[in-house]
Amino acid sequence: MFINLTEFNQSDRCEHFSCPKRSVSPAVYILLYVCSAAVVLLTVCGNMLVIISVLHFKQLHTPTNMHLLSLAVSDFFAGFFVMPPMFIWTIESCWIFGRDLCTIYWLIGGFLIISNYTIAQIAVDRHLALSNPFLYMSIVSVKVTRVLIVFEWCAVGGYTLALIYFNGNFTTSLFCPGECFFSPNVVWTVIDLVLSFIFPVSVIIILYSQVFVIAKKHATAIRELKKIQKISSHSMKSERKAAKVLGILVFVFLMCLLPYFIYSFLNNIIELQPETFQKVSILFCLNSTINPVIYALFYPWFRKCIKLIITLKIFRPDSAIINVLS
Repeated sequence: MFINLTEFNQSDRCEHFSCPKRSVSPAVYILLYVCSAAVVLLTVCGNMLVIISVLHFKQLHTPTNMHLLSLAVSDFFAGFFVMPPMFIWTIESCWIFGRDLCTIYWLIGGFLIISNYTIAQIAVDRHLALSNPFLYMSIVSVKVTRVLIVFEWCAVGGYTLALIYFNGNFTTSLFCPGECFFSPNVVWTVIDLVLSFIFPVSVIIILYSQVFVIAKKHATAIRELKKIQKISSHSMKSERKAAKVLGILVFVFLMCLLPYFIYSFLNNIIELQPETFQKVSILFCLNSTINPVIYALFYPWFRKCIKLIITLKIFRPDSAIINVLS
């Protein structure tokens, strides 16, 4: 998830570079910071609630929820480490943290593509569970899922380091004071576009489409069994709700990420305004804010967990075995 800036004479440009003066009134300036702080707080607290819920309640220790935990950790990092400097950079129209923190900013930002692959893994998990439930139950376990998640994080970390190292952007003088743009070459930009967006999104769209088709077939088959019509009604309702939640999650995911990668691709063809990059980056990270809201709206177990956490009932000796799925 990186931006490519058109190469030109950096030294000449830096001679004339200066941070633009603030163009908004003090009231608007303060309001922007208040709204930014609210978004950061919502992102951090919302994902922290997901993390605590899945880790604490044993009933939630399932392979699918392990993926949700990985997604929540990625979103938490986005809210805690990436969003605060990004909002300040956007409001001030100037990077005020220096080159070293700029390097750290991009290193941590590279891990945000974890969310792309996590949602793709959830798609694989749901597709395998519906298409071949016996195989799924025999090979997919919490332990296996944890190993896959650790491998995923290590692979993304290695890829991020390789992308930065082979482009040499932080070992040469590429930044004017007040800027923090990472500039991979054309080849690495295409590689990043394919690995960070096209491949995982293709997996998500293809497998979730098949999940909806399989779920519909299952609902039809159950409906035809007259002896279990009552179960059929409940099953159909559950499948429709699951399909709705998955559809909303994927739709929000695509709407938040698509502008960023469109900008990244077009910037290799025509030079675009850096200010636009900051806006699409904010939209990219807002997906981390929206995910816990989706869980709260559509998952009763998450709402119950929030209530137990806020009321401090999780500190009771037997709280880990509370039934949160009823």
